[in-house]
Amino acid sequence: MTARVGVLHTVPALVPVFHGLLTARRGDLDIVHVADPSLLARAVAAGGVTDDVTRDLRGHLAGLRDAGASSVLVTCSSIGEAAAAAAATVGLPVVRVDAAMAAEAVTRAAAGGRAILVLATLSATLGPTRRLVEAAAAGRGSFDIAAEVVAGAADARSAGDQERHDRLIADAVTAGDADVIVLAQASMATGAGEDPRVLTSPESGAAAFAASVPDASPPDGHAH
Repeated sequence: MTARVGVLHTVPALVPVFHGLLTARRGDLDIVHVADPSLLARAVAAGGVTDDVTRDLRGHLAGLRDAGASSVLVTCSSIGEAAAAAAATVGLPVVRVDAAMAAEAVTRAAAGGRAILVLATLSATLGPTRRLVEAAAAGRGSFDIAAEVVAGAADARSAGDQERHDRLIADAVTAGDADVIVLAQASMATGAGEDPRVLTSPESGAAAFAASVPDASPPDGHAH
């Protein structure tokens, strides 16, 4: 038996990344991927999620629901907040790729100096991810949560210069003055380097999603 789930992307290159991460953890997953780069492009152009993006999010999620997906992993931090809201109207559980990372960031910072730096390559991502970290920190005392855009990194990636994209992120990490540094977008993980302060979302997000999906079992509840 398999459990059908959906994964919604705005960066097509992340499809094989997350497929590999999920299947490595769960061999019983039947994964339906949907990649729509226009969602992110429109959100970036408008400086945030617009009504048309929200409408299309609902459409994609409804399509995954109708295809039999029991839940959906959203791999784009920029639209994660809006996707969660849209999912509520569609009646489909959604896991945001950066939720586990945000929770871990707060736990780590609470044990240190309580300073968290959120880095993003897109300004449209800063608000949603910062609010996610703030929500994770609620009720756990005072934290110093800062958020910055890594200038030039998004343009480098759009131009196909992955090396420059990664280098700019690595430089921002080195310059970051915080106990924990959160890389807001899954696509930034390639620039994470070896700094122990850095948290990325692909591994933790995939692990959290895989763990959230009930084990597939035959209708009668008995193995065959």
